[in-house]
Amino acid sequence: MDTILINQAIEDGSLLISKENNFVLGFFSPGNSRNRYLGIWYYKVREQSVVWVANRNHPINGSSGVLLLNQYGNLILYGNHSQQVPVWSTNVSVEVTETDTCRAQLLDSGNLILVQERSRRVFWESFDHPTDTQLPGMKLMLNRETGIHHFLTSWRSADDPGTGEYSLELNPKGSPQLILYKGTKSYWRSIPWPIKNYVDVRNFSFVNNPEETSVTYAVVDASVILRIKLDYSGLLTHQTWHEREGKWKELWSAPKSLCETYGHCGAYSNCDPSYFNRKFECDCLPGYEPKYPRDWNILKDGSGGCVRKWQESSSVCKHGEGFVKVAAVKVPDTSEAVWLSLNMSTDDCKLECRRNCACSAYCSIVIAGKGTGCLAWYGELMDTAISIDEGSDIYVRVDALELGNAFLLFTNIEQIQFVSSVGKYASHLLGTFSTSYVLSLCLAF
Repeated sequence: MDTILINQAIEDGSLLISKENNFVLGFFSPGNSRNRYLGIWYYKVREQSVVWVANRNHPINGSSGVLLLNQYGNLILYGNHSQQVPVWSTNVSVEVTETDTCRAQLLDSGNLILVQERSRRVFWESFDHPTDTQLPGMKLMLNRETGIHHFLTSWRSADDPGTGEYSLELNPKGSPQLILYKGTKSYWRSIPWPIKNYVDVRNFSFVNNPEETSVTYAVVDASVILRIKLDYSGLLTHQTWHEREGKWKELWSAPKSLCETYGHCGAYSNCDPSYFNRKFECDCLPGYEPKYPRDWNILKDGSGGCVRKWQESSSVCKHGEGFVKVAAVKVPDTSEAVWLSLNMSTDDCKLECRRNCACSAYCSIVIAGKGTGCLAWYGELMDTAISIDEGSDIYVRVDALELGNAFLLFTNIEQIQFVSSVGKYASHLLGTFSTSYVLSLCLAF
């Protein structure tokens, strides 16, 4: 059966099986543990793969657990047959009458729901209380009106499904992004919204409006069994079940390189996972230099990040400053960013950022169905990394001297000769100021 009715119970050893035999609810012991937990796992997968645990932090000692749907429509898990020791509850209640009762049902999506018979209103569901696995149709979300926050939390170990130290949460600040935390510290983050479209067995949907920010996914081929799991080791994986080989195979995972670990090179830096031409994966953004040169150059430790060059002798506020392009990167942490507009040209985006001296960088991003958006950063630039496939171009604010250096580095000889011969006034300036400074003035005009 897939349903529990009022005053019905399931004891340890009995199972609730969804209609099409996709998922099962019952009692289990993880790994080498003797503790018992109420959970949901795949029915058709040979390897027991638990996707949800009710009493994850309150194990039952022995096989005397009982799950009961009481007369108030509340699911209660007891630790013994006498039903005197409640260890978990859905903590809800509805008005139950002879004409409008309720039931608990395990759906083929893996969602355990409490639903009223007459109105078909779902008043509780396990998808609203995820553990370490996101299934198709399950939302990771933040509801701004109710304050409800759905996020994944890892197990403590393979033998203990208790709340572990890793969590995957949707951060709505700036431009929404998924952040994987280790404790309270950021450990990894996703490419922020908008994510570039791609064809895959997964089809992600993103919602960002005044009511909620959420991300969910569907499976394009219904025959594919796919899960997103946050492992107790801190690895976030997308896995598909291969029945022929009898095992889960990794479709995608993170973090899988040093550059994917949050802030590996510190603030105002750019991390390159390939670094073929260097002996170190960290590099400072244009206009910046290592904060701790010894750590950076000798110890190959970039965690201290970078600071602006010539801090005392130059300015990036109305003194001929400009922007230098950094191509194909995972843009900096968007918690410090603001959408100036969801429909603005690249030139206007540059002007808006330049007008505000606190604007440290900007990016023009194509948003499906809305045009080109303007995203600007007002604060430190953290966790930038080369990402050829999914990256965007950012433009970092630099002073006039750095702008001139960038010009000399990337412009061909004919262009330099053209800019250097812009008249007697420029020739006079060349005799007084450095060539790079004059070139930066030319660029500014």
